[in-house]
Amino acid sequence: MAEDKLEKATFAGGCFWCMQPPFENSEGVKDVIAGYTGGTKENPTYEEVSAGVTGHKEAVQITYDPEKISYSELLNIFWMNIDPTDGGGQFADRGSQYKSAIFYHSSQQKELAEESKKNLAASNKFEEPIRTEIIKASKFYPAEQYHQNYYKEHPIKYKFYKYGSGRQSYINDKWPAGEFDVLNLSQGKEGGNEKKNGHNGGKMSIDQRLENFKKPTDEKLKEMLTSLQYKVTQQEGTEKPFDNKHWDNKEEGIYVDIVSGEPLFSSKSKFESGTGWPSFTRPLEPGNIVTREDRKLFTTQIEVRSKHADSHLGHLFEDGPPPTGLRYCLNSAALYFIPKEKLKEEGYGKHEKLFE
Repeated sequence: MAEDKLEKATFAGGCFWCMQPPFENSEGVKDVIAGYTGGTKENPTYEEVSAGVTGHKEAVQITYDPEKISYSELLNIFWMNIDPTDGGGQFADRGSQYKSAIFYHSSQQKELAEESKKNLAASNKFEEPIRTEIIKASKFYPAEQYHQNYYKEHPIKYKFYKYGSGRQSYINDKWPAGEFDVLNLSQGKEGGNEKKNGHNGGKMSIDQRLENFKKPTDEKLKEMLTSLQYKVTQQEGTEKPFDNKHWDNKEEGIYVDIVSGEPLFSSKSKFESGTGWPSFTRPLEPGNIVTREDRKLFTTQIEVRSKHADSHLGHLFEDGPPPTGLRYCLNSAALYFIPKEKLKEEGYGKHEKLFE
């Protein structure tokens, strides 16, 4: 896309180290710069801003392609990474320089921000009022280079800070899997007799959702899943062969974990095994697959589980076709299928190249 078609969005959410990753991991975002804005001091330094004497706030400025990600979707990401009820800063960082704010660049952005804030307040998600300000954008000053992409340059320090400040635990508590519906991120809605839980209609990329994923409580899982899905994924049950959703599905696309949405297998590696269960020769993302010995039923088998949700998926056998000779024999109830035409919409755009 031509540069003149790109747009900017500016958000203050406390420490800018923690506000870069959520946006950078979203498809359609071209650049995220940490910096300062909202004050009067020209070319402020980090020391001046952090001292609270410039009127500026720590912020991030996002350059994005509106044809791939909307401003409303950016607002959703913003809300889910801050405490909008905190009027004195954000988490461990206190002072006006760390207060949350949305800096609008156009009348349309202002209208969308006001509507989004109103919807959040009406959701009853928070007991306290929403205190995030909506302010007209002013000159944005990029922060010093050592603050840019801090989470990449200093990953251990970054994670220590994010958890130590209380931000990560707050996000996990406020936005567990299946509870993004407040902001119109369509999780947990039923489609037929299958519940879709670990994905959100493409509003956020799967990488970002997994970064903040926390396995729901057992009580919440029983609400999110059908009785069969719960029995299979949480109690290591097995569904009936030839009488399940995906055993003979020949449509192109990918299969993800029903709880977390983590990508597991692709139709490219699916084959007809004759067993009546969906079978695959290799994982789509091996890092999302965990195997372990299963000694039940007086025999030893290799159980297959998902990494993030720890869902029971099925078993692995060494009687598959070339080139791997493996057969990942899975339960349809543990999987959600995403057709190739909907990968981008569902937040799995990076996998579209598999089907080009």
